[in-house]
Amino acid sequence: MSDSAFLSLEKLTLAYGDTVAVKDLDLSIQKGELVAFLGPSGCGKTTTMRSIAGLLKPKSGRIRLEGADITHVSANKRSVGLVFQSYALFPHLTVFENVAFGLRLKGISGAELEVRVVSGLNSVGLTKFANRKPAELSGGQQQRVALARSMVMEPKVLLLDEPLSNLDARLRLEMRTELQRVQRDTGVTMIFVTHDQGEALSLADRIVVMLNGAIEQIGTPEDIYNSPASAFVADFVGFENIFPIENGRLRAGNGPIELAGPLPHDAAGLAWRPRMLTLGSGPFQGTVRGASFSGSAREYLLDTPFGTLKAEVDAALPAHCAGAALAFDLPIEKAAKLKRFN
Repeated sequence: MSDSAFLSLEKLTLAYGDTVAVKDLDLSIQKGELVAFLGPSGCGKTTTMRSIAGLLKPKSGRIRLEGADITHVSANKRSVGLVFQSYALFPHLTVFENVAFGLRLKGISGAELEVRVVSGLNSVGLTKFANRKPAELSGGQQQRVALARSMVMEPKVLLLDEPLSNLDARLRLEMRTELQRVQRDTGVTMIFVTHDQGEALSLADRIVVMLNGAIEQIGTPEDIYNSPASAFVADFVGFENIFPIENGRLRAGNGPIELAGPLPHDAAGLAWRPRMLTLGSGPFQGTVRGASFSGSAREYLLDTPFGTLKAEVDAALPAHCAGAALAFDLPIEKAAKLKRFN
């Protein structure tokens, strides 16, 4: 682990009884980073977040914050804030009192409490809603109250558990912008858990992709999106045509695929997004099984000698109906080169 890391997880192993959920996890996070834990249900992302919050005692390993070992420090003394997926607001309290609740527990009152609560509400744009009850707010506004309630405690690290999953598409977009603004304005180190790759790509400085309690890949959104390290990561971020390389040849379920050109010697597999396929010309033939229109694009499922492939083209191009025979190609130069095929 880097000595300069603001938050570090060192050989962290987490378990529920005899069931190990995360094993020997190493991770360094810098001060002021916005980091996403991304992966499917059961991959260990929420378990890891719970251990950082102090809600789950590690089986082994250490958690350090600003160099101090906080592995066995109680949750209320860690300077770590947590925004729950359910918001967990008190329905009988006003917005002001919901935000003030934690401060009152710490013995803060009077002018200092007033200043900190008003500042917190102002930071999320809810000052004029201070006297409303949670039931009088939209889902996005309730999420912002939960965010302000954590921020007024001045945490060194703020954890968010699936922060946008309860919102509709329009509100999710608004809250993405709001989270980025709050993080930028305050400089707080922020970690959020999500299974939504679009959310992670649009929000995070770095993404930690997890599978089966281990880290599959760490990188910037651009790294993860353009250069997935494994077949799992490729599939998770939208590469829907994925093949292993075996004995120097690209292999599908029905046998090897002879591409025009040499395969990269250092890759375990190749992956293409639907838009990376060349449709309408090429050395291979497929039959359209299904077609769909999505506004700016047309998507096709092709039955091919290599199995089912997915292609996408600009909607302005001529449409093809089910049963049509189409030539296509898998250009090697457009493929993502996978280091691992799992």
